[in-house]
Amino acid sequence: MALLLVPTILTLRLKRHRINRFFGFLSLAVVTLAEVWSLSLLVLSLPHHTLSPGHLLKAAGALWITNVLVFALWYWRLDAGGPHLRDTREHHHSGAFLFPQLGLESHEGWKPHFVDYLFLSFNHSTALSPTDTAILSRWAKWLIMLQASISLTTIALLAARAINIL
Repeated sequence: MALLLVPTILTLRLKRHRINRFFGFLSLAVVTLAEVWSLSLLVLSLPHHTLSPGHLLKAAGALWITNVLVFALWYWRLDAGGPHLRDTREHHHSGAFLFPQLGLESHEGWKPHFVDYLFLSFNHSTALSPTDTAILSRWAKWLIMLQASISLTTIALLAARAINIL
């Protein structure tokens, strides 16, 4: 990841948005694959009781937090062409997510920021169900399902281990 961060930061500072977008997606793909791989290793370690309950709790908690952050970044980078294109437009339209503020006259000219995608991601990882933001595009629906699957596996893993300990 450190190797990927150098060109990502460099292209951002040089305002090479297309190349920066590529390195951003590549970095996210690497982190997402590492997250899925780590979760798989954690699930496979359960029957062997190789991790103490404390280590299991810390690992699952770290994976859950990573899941929220990684998918918030995916949504932020993909929605309506990404942050650079969203910032150059006057209005936010044709996005993959229909935020409630977009339907209010009092919020005319409103655009989502990273915290809006973080909130969306947190809610999907916590509730495992639709939030107040509608998902409009198919790619977003696929990502939401992947995120919920990872979160559900992590939560089920913790619950199973907790029940086993009791």
